[in-house]
Amino acid sequence: MDVQYHEEYVKNSRGVQLFTCRWLPLSSPKALVFLCHGLSLSLYVCVCVCVSRVWCKVAVAGYGMECSNFMKGVGEKLASHGYAVFGIDYEGHGRSMGARCYIKRFDNIVHDCSNHFKSICAQEEYREHRRFLYGESMGGAVALLTHKKDPSFWHGAVLVAPMCKISEKVKPHPIVISMLTQVEDVIPKWKIVPTKDVINAAFKDPTKREEIRCNKLIYQQKPRLKTALEMLRTSMDLEDSLNEVTLPFFVLHGEADTVTDPEVSRALYQRASSTDKTMKLYPGMWHGLTAGEPDDNIEVVFSDIISWLDRHVDAPLAPPSAKAVVAVKVQKKAPKARSRMRYLCGLKGRSLCHHSST
Repeated sequence: MDVQYHEEYVKNSRGVQLFTCRWLPLSSPKALVFLCHGLSLSLYVCVCVCVSRVWCKVAVAGYGMECSNFMKGVGEKLASHGYAVFGIDYEGHGRSMGARCYIKRFDNIVHDCSNHFKSICAQEEYREHRRFLYGESMGGAVALLTHKKDPSFWHGAVLVAPMCKISEKVKPHPIVISMLTQVEDVIPKWKIVPTKDVINAAFKDPTKREEIRCNKLIYQQKPRLKTALEMLRTSMDLEDSLNEVTLPFFVLHGEADTVTDPEVSRALYQRASSTDKTMKLYPGMWHGLTAGEPDDNIEVVFSDIISWLDRHVDAPLAPPSAKAVVAVKVQKKAPKARSRMRYLCGLKGRSLCHHSST
């Protein structure tokens, strides 16, 4: 494959060394794509804390993905089609320094990504190129929040099963959140007890599933209390501000995803103020669209992503007041779904429509 790969460590504003990498085409790139990695999905956990003799439970998911190995397929695929692709491992994730998968403040992740990505865009050879964000699962939340820091800077985003909403079924009562908040600064790094392993539910292909299990850079231990609460708060805050999303985006979701419900993506599509937005649901596909499906399915997903990017590289930028013309294409129903577990994100529901803006 005619792609150049480079690695580099950079220091964030807090003095922590962060691992970064890039996949570059041999010729001048069509545009720049910035990767925001997501959850490891290796744990589906229940946070149980005894506060004033009351046991509180909060459902969250595992986490701890990284760019150099897990996102390698995305980087190589997009670079082979002419895009310069840049990734970063969040503090405490992958090959970056810091307490393993400890998220003290979710804003720190967004700040690090925004600073690093913008430093690349400021380089002479990249100043005139269009800039796209790419986020999977939790990375979808990072991408959306990075956009919100500077709404006019980014030219679009690709969001794969993004984390931007918490299911009503598992959303804790405000009193529960208040009690957990009282102890999060006392035992922030406390590793909570996992209850379910959802790798089997997230990645369909058995071989790819085992490769993910064997990736030593992916954190697969018990999640920490502070991390769980930061993810919870971030998802709830995003849900309340989806109308503030204004950039062009393509949101993709496996229609048979039992980890994050497709209604998460539908909520984003319906509430976002973007005038150029596309949503596609893939019948029969699971959560790991780009890494856990059979090769034929992965090719379909990447073909759609690349086609969307290609259309937006040279497309004129629409003014904020422009109205999008939305085409609705009804897809065939998927085969009968597997029995569903409780979702981390979204409302339970089945959706079979592909919406796209032109």
